[in-house]
Amino acid sequence: MTVATIRMEPLWKNALTEEFEKPYFKELSCFVREEYVKHKIYPHPKDVFRAFDMCPYDRVKVVILGQDPYHGAKQANGLCFAVNEHITFPPSLQNIFKEIETDLHMVPESGGDLSRWAKQGVLLLNATLTVRANIPGSHQNRGWEKFTDAAIAKLSSGREHLVFMLWGNYAKNKGMIIDRKKHLVLEAAHPSPFSANNGFFGCRHFSKANLYLKEHGIEEIRWN
Repeated sequence: MTVATIRMEPLWKNALTEEFEKPYFKELSCFVREEYVKHKIYPHPKDVFRAFDMCPYDRVKVVILGQDPYHGAKQANGLCFAVNEHITFPPSLQNIFKEIETDLHMVPESGGDLSRWAKQGVLLLNATLTVRANIPGSHQNRGWEKFTDAAIAKLSSGREHLVFMLWGNYAKNKGMIIDRKKHLVLEAAHPSPFSANNGFFGCRHFSKANLYLKEHGIEEIRWN
């Protein structure tokens, strides 16, 4: 895979051009290509960079960090925590919607695709952008983490007044590179049923994000 053949939103592609030329990304590209040939991989190839495509670099307002795409059939769609339409909501997404309802006193729309958030400036970014079917974490430590770290670093250094939502220890560690003098970093437990009661429920990240955006003259996110 070369820079010329990579299909990605132009501003993001320009921001990350240096990454595409690095040895790790070339090795990653070869690995991912072979995986799609030999195994069932999620998401669909056209959706690997969907988080970037739906939320251009200059339009990002909020960043939500996930870890892996969903590894079940027809779930992953390239946006972290989101699922394709007409797919049963995973427990973490159910808990996200519960927190929105409690925090903002509104019932979120029924769809789990979350593209409605991405179009408003919410970058729904997984640390790893592909996964082998039914094998969580199968594409970790292959290079995706370096690539998504680079994307976060570009936002941290090149933009101002963004909101980063870091849920769980993995996201918190990945967010250590964020300049907290320039951006609002919100941390809480992961929305998984195993940890949601330990600090995700009641975190009020959605109202806090909108308050911060409003204070800096930025249009708020319609989380419903």
